[in-house]
Amino acid sequence: MHSDHEAQNVQPEPQQQLRRQQQPLPQQQRQQHLHQLRHPLPRKHALHAPVPRRTNKLTWFAAIFCALFWVLVIVGGLVVLIVYLVFRPRYPHFDISTATFNMAYLDTGTLLNADVTILVNFTNLNKKVGISFSYVVIDLYFGKTLVASRSVDPFSQASQTQNLANVHMVSSQVLLPLNEANQLKRLMESNSLVPFDVKGTFRTRSNYGSVFHYSYWLHGDCNIKLRIPPSGVLVSRQCKTKR
Repeated sequence: MHSDHEAQNVQPEPQQQLRRQQQPLPQQQRQQHLHQLRHPLPRKHALHAPVPRRTNKLTWFAAIFCALFWVLVIVGGLVVLIVYLVFRPRYPHFDISTATFNMAYLDTGTLLNADVTILVNFTNLNKKVGISFSYVVIDLYFGKTLVASRSVDPFSQASQTQNLANVHMVSSQVLLPLNEANQLKRLMESNSLVPFDVKGTFRTRSNYGSVFHYSYWLHGDCNIKLRIPPSGVLVSRQCKTKR
């Protein structure tokens, strides 16, 4: 009897179960139920393979152009490297072989009249490269003042050769700053060496056989010291050539 009584307490009566089923759902659960009814979950769509697209013609053109461009760059670099290794190019050298200070005097204390003769030397140091000079201008400076300028006719040089050009520099009534005029007057009165700067500007071309050519600008700079006239000989010089 005791076990039957416990079984009756554990199992609910059918009327109590019906009442529980008929009890209304809480507010939150009802809202979730209504939301599921109004917004059902979407059905999974079947997977489809992507449709292949044709590549745009402009894209093909850009890709081909880039490929050709880089091929040309690589080939051009290889050609330049091979030419350099074969010819070992060097810039020509500008120098002054000799110079003569013929005459100089100051008019009214600041106007310079001078006569200087310069023998310039162009040396092609290359063993396999010819050099062409299409533009050659030689300038003569005292201090920072340009006192004379002359041009040299165009010429060409074979490998390992020298070319000499006699340049006659004449200045007439060139106005010097007062400090430079006083400096020149003092040097001439004390029989001291007179410094000049000779600057050259050259348009040159290196000829690698009959096919390859390379043009560039060169600048020569020489510092010379001359005795005063009448001897006017060259005592010292220091020259350099650069791009």
